[in-house]
Amino acid sequence: MYNDIFNNNDMIKLQELLRANKQTITSAESCTGGLVASMITKIAGSSDIFNGSIVTYSNKIKNQELKVKNETLENFGAVSCEVVSEMLEGVISKFEADYAIAISGIAGPTGDTKNKPVGTVVIGISDSKYHKNVNIHYFKGSREEVQIQAAKHSLKEILKFLQNTLDK
Repeated sequence: MYNDIFNNNDMIKLQELLRANKQTITSAESCTGGLVASMITKIAGSSDIFNGSIVTYSNKIKNQELKVKNETLENFGAVSCEVVSEMLEGVISKFEADYAIAISGIAGPTGDTKNKPVGTVVIGISDSKYHKNVNIHYFKGSREEVQIQAAKHSLKEILKFLQNTLDK
């Protein structure tokens, strides 16, 4: 499903690029519930490029485990560029990774607001020097479809980011 966004061959490319450069990746996920980590670890041998990740579904755990500031959560909400930016910093630090993906969103069918409809997902990618790319996306479909699109889009973005920084 959604192999036009990111597929198994893309995952192999991503992992080979990380491996060739002795780099690691991690993820901090909220609405995707560990789907990015699952997709990474479906490839045999991924343990040399992936130490682990964290699902921070609640604001309490975002704060406790990733050091997302309570003020940021209160002022901008969990589904915001500001929170995802802090999630990136926290997860890179926690897992001592070279690259990270962070995702927070509203997969639905409930949880939407006037300004943040179902399908609103903030995806961030970063390197360990905190060169970041954090953007808001709007995905359509069921809860599962929103989650899959968000996970695959984040992996597509990190592959593009890596190709621009490592593959030279």
